[in-house]
Amino acid sequence: MADSAPAGAGGAGSAAAAAAAAASNYKKLKEDFVSNLSGGSAEEVFLVTAVAPVAILVWSVLQRRHYYFRPYSLLAFVVDFFLNAGAILLATTLYAGQPLLLNGLLLALALFILAVPRCRTRHTSRKRPKTQTHDAGSSPTKTAPHDSSSGSITLPKKAYLTTYRGCMMAVTCLAILAVDFRVFPRRFAKVETWGTSLMDMGVGSFVFSGGIVAARPVLKERASCKSPSLAQRLLASLRHSLPLLVLGIVRLLSVKGLDYAEHTSEYGVHWNFFFTLGLLPPFVAVAQAALQVVPSSAALALVLAGVYQIALETTSLKAYVLTAPRVDLVSKNREGLASFVGYLAIFLAGQDTGMYLLPQPARPANSRSSKKDRGAVAWLRRALSANRLPAWAALWFFLHQLSIRRGPLGLGLTESRRLANLPYVLWVLSFNTQQLTMFYLVDRVVFGERPLAQKHSDRDDAADDEAAAYDYSTSVVLRALNRNGLLLFLIANLLTGAVNMSVPTLDVSQVAAMAILLGYGAVLVALAVALELKDITVRL
Repeated sequence: MADSAPAGAGGAGSAAAAAAAAASNYKKLKEDFVSNLSGGSAEEVFLVTAVAPVAILVWSVLQRRHYYFRPYSLLAFVVDFFLNAGAILLATTLYAGQPLLLNGLLLALALFILAVPRCRTRHTSRKRPKTQTHDAGSSPTKTAPHDSSSGSITLPKKAYLTTYRGCMMAVTCLAILAVDFRVFPRRFAKVETWGTSLMDMGVGSFVFSGGIVAARPVLKERASCKSPSLAQRLLASLRHSLPLLVLGIVRLLSVKGLDYAEHTSEYGVHWNFFFTLGLLPPFVAVAQAALQVVPSSAALALVLAGVYQIALETTSLKAYVLTAPRVDLVSKNREGLASFVGYLAIFLAGQDTGMYLLPQPARPANSRSSKKDRGAVAWLRRALSANRLPAWAALWFFLHQLSIRRGPLGLGLTESRRLANLPYVLWVLSFNTQQLTMFYLVDRVVFGERPLAQKHSDRDDAADDEAAAYDYSTSVVLRALNRNGLLLFLIANLLTGAVNMSVPTLDVSQVAAMAILLGYGAVLVALAVALELKDITVRL
């Protein structure tokens, strides 16, 4: 009896040691699973993500021809989810090797829907009532799309921009969990140093889309003829920065405290993406002052990326970022610090894109400028803005090809998300403006320039029509993902951590992996739609 206790204690200790060793080994396997990857081709990334605008085409035809998503029933939500989230999940997993087949199937579905006779019983009044009463399950939207903080200056929304941002959020949130399963091809995961991949593009696209939104306050400032000082801009930027920096600290403590698998060479030992996002606002505020000298944010972005690339090529900076020993706080986080310059350039270029894509703020009806901007002048401005998008897409594509082309006519560089170098910046800008162009074309071809909009002498009626047109031509799922994007990105990270802590993602079968990913996506989208239907916006 006396000898049994030590033996039992020794057995328990051995079991605990074995469990700790197994956990450590599994952590090492997970880190290796996402390390030393070389990615795939930029062309494949384009083909895989093309499923998003093609799926939107199917959604748009359903809505335009059969008014399918009004009222927004449970069945409408299911169809909406599978078109705008399920199709993306399939493209990045089961159909990863056959993106053209999936796109072809979706196009065939769109043609079939066009061939089906209209369901006239669903074509009741399409005009939105002025009161805040809604169909059961419909998405509440304010009749006058304006920001109360801007006073009488309004800034209407554009459906294809919401669709683009919603699809970007869907791809990003699905990929951050899917990458931990074997059903997600390794060529789609982040590359170690040189090359392109789907997830490398996702990071840059998140920053670019944030830049588009950042154009709104600038447009409102210009419309109100108020120019805040640099100190005022920096103070205002802190309101956006502090929550993100806090999230970055919370993530850091969580990862270290839970001994979670991490890829150190991605951003560094302590740095994470929330720190990058949190530091962008004050630097963008400083950049606004530089626009007194530089003609546009896009030009400033090119200057920043170009100077950064010159520093990489002519100094020891590149070698330091890629190979220096991690001996102090700076060297331990050198990837995050160095790549910040590239992400700042991406953000500024996104802001410039927003400046010409977003509609000009609507001024008070009795203002002189509003009277001048009617009729032919307003039509010409809209036409020029629309044509600038494909022109910029072509320009960014040309510059990207010039940066990676070998020979006397090219720079012969290679994209690096780890460095966020010039070719990577140009690739992100080229890709996102191409995506925006496709979403714009789908919206314009299916719905026209202003679907459902009526000409009214009464300004409230015009605003009512504009809000109704926006609601009618945007998916509730994508509208919801766009509305609370940063909050949902945070929740997606938490859910990803929870799944990884409770499921051996490397060992599950393909069927189980798809079930988990589908359930995860459904939970995230359902939460987003619930917030949308309750008209709740959570700003971080």
